[in-house]
Amino acid sequence: MGKEQGGIRHPELQRMRVTLTIGVIGLCATAYILGAWQGTSSSNINPSPAVYTRTQCDDDSDATPRASSAASARPSGAPLDFQAHHQVVGFNESSLAPEKISACRLKYSEYTPCHDPRRARKFPKAMMQYRERHCPKKEDLFRCLIPAPPNYKNPFKWPQSRDYAWYDNIPHRELSIEKAVQNWIQVEGDRFRFPGGGTMFPHGADAYIDDISALIPLTDGNIRTALDTGCGVASWGAFLLKRDIITMSFAPRDSHEAQVQFALERGVPAMIGVMATDRIPYPARAFDMAHCSRCLIPWNKLDGMYLVEVDRVLRPGGYWILSGPPIHWKRHSKGWQRTEEDLKQEQDEIEDLAKRLCWKKVVEKDDLAIWQKPINHIECANSRKVDETPQICNSSNVDSAWYKKMETCISPLPDVKSEEEVAGAALEKWPERAFAVPPRITRGSLSGITLEMFQEDNKLWAERVEYYKKLIPPLAKGRYRNVMDMDAGMGGFAAALMKYPLWVMNVVPAGSARDMLGVIYERGFIGTYHDWCEAFSTYPRTYDLIHADKVFSFYLDRCDITYILLEMDRILRPEGTVIFRDTVEMLVKIQAITEGMRWKSQIMDHESGPFNPEKILVAVKIYWTAEPAQKQ
Repeated sequence: MGKEQGGIRHPELQRMRVTLTIGVIGLCATAYILGAWQGTSSSNINPSPAVYTRTQCDDDSDATPRASSAASARPSGAPLDFQAHHQVVGFNESSLAPEKISACRLKYSEYTPCHDPRRARKFPKAMMQYRERHCPKKEDLFRCLIPAPPNYKNPFKWPQSRDYAWYDNIPHRELSIEKAVQNWIQVEGDRFRFPGGGTMFPHGADAYIDDISALIPLTDGNIRTALDTGCGVASWGAFLLKRDIITMSFAPRDSHEAQVQFALERGVPAMIGVMATDRIPYPARAFDMAHCSRCLIPWNKLDGMYLVEVDRVLRPGGYWILSGPPIHWKRHSKGWQRTEEDLKQEQDEIEDLAKRLCWKKVVEKDDLAIWQKPINHIECANSRKVDETPQICNSSNVDSAWYKKMETCISPLPDVKSEEEVAGAALEKWPERAFAVPPRITRGSLSGITLEMFQEDNKLWAERVEYYKKLIPPLAKGRYRNVMDMDAGMGGFAAALMKYPLWVMNVVPAGSARDMLGVIYERGFIGTYHDWCEAFSTYPRTYDLIHADKVFSFYLDRCDITYILLEMDRILRPEGTVIFRDTVEMLVKIQAITEGMRWKSQIMDHESGPFNPEKILVAVKIYWTAEPAQKQ
């Protein structure tokens, strides 16, 4: 009987189960649709005021977003709407009240925190130590905005800026008087003019470069990156640009006022720097060519330490060019106010040191002498005597250059199998070099970085820059000249901007998990190591556009991000733009701080769409200057 009853009830149970299953599925689908509709409509109609007010560019409490120079740049028909998908959880509303940061006094309009002349006087003058980086302690940091001088104007656009700058932007006549004979700079009414002259090329950098080009090939694409030590106003680098050679120029902040500031105002790459006791902040094998035109560096002294440092950053097969003392000393000795014997001895010592570095002298003609570094160290190592100096270093940490002391031993080159092989591998010619896989990646020097990752990175940044052009139309119209990438990765951002009339200072934060700066130089771009808990080695108002990709997430637990933002404000020109990429939570924090810094900003969706948790904050520094009658 039991079996019979079970047989009768089994189909009925099956029908009940099927009905129940269908019912559950229907209820789930209905709940999902209602939830999605309710979340979307409620967010659009009544957005969370705690977050929504942070996305506005004005202090008005209107519900409708106001258009600023950044907000109006977003694509038409694409209103900002990230709150529908991402809410800031656990963020204290009181912490969003912006701190109103006041302006510093006018006398600080050219303040360079880590190169302050007053602080520098406390350090020894021996070996130029007082002109190295000496940053203020935490308690001495300025919590104010560095003002632009009265009547500050936007710089001339490139290429006019190479030859002209507004006097009011850099009100210093000293160089026009002191270097008048050498044709560095001239004052013409309300502007400076840069004839392109230099100490050793009073007839112009262009003619001087032509003289170099007659001795070594400058236009075949093999030479792309150059280093100019003691650059003056960087005219050598300025006129190399039209030959597709980009130069990292540096000069100390010294008695010649604002040399590097003039260079950057012209739209030419430059940094404040000096060859003293620390390595210059660039990786090994970075530059195809290095140059010194009466840069006053004692190459033959201190066991040849400074020329050894040039050897470290020079690529295998790279050139070193020297003009000025002691070259052509028979002609110039009286003008240099030195004896012929003294100058001859200096040149002999430089020649001897170059031989011990295994360099070959290519040519000496008139005021120019050029040496070439070997393509590998096989012959150099085999021919050296046991006690010959400088020795080849035992350390392989040749790229380390952030607050690391110079050495008097030769930085070793990567191993090769034959005397004809280029150490570290040969590079493609420019411009193919920009997208060719860098040797540091193909040789496996960077753990975990593959060819596929490099190619994907290039594709990613090409897509991102296309999106940036929609957010910020001036990017494609020559509005920005001096661009900085605060965490440059493999240099994909710079590569994606190649077709525009700008250059990028690619910064690799000291302490990064992977050191990519060598890769960036192998691609034909320039950059430097830096720790963003300190000020950058530049003058105020020297960059038009700054890009910060997850920089603040990296530094959140390392130092106060307010001071990083104040440093960005210091180096950003009035009406300059910043692009931040980070999480919503971090961007809201950044926006809250910048509201008190006279910036206008707008949070935008990620290029992949509104559902990506990473967002983009576009900020513009508004135009303001110090008052002319401000009390000092």
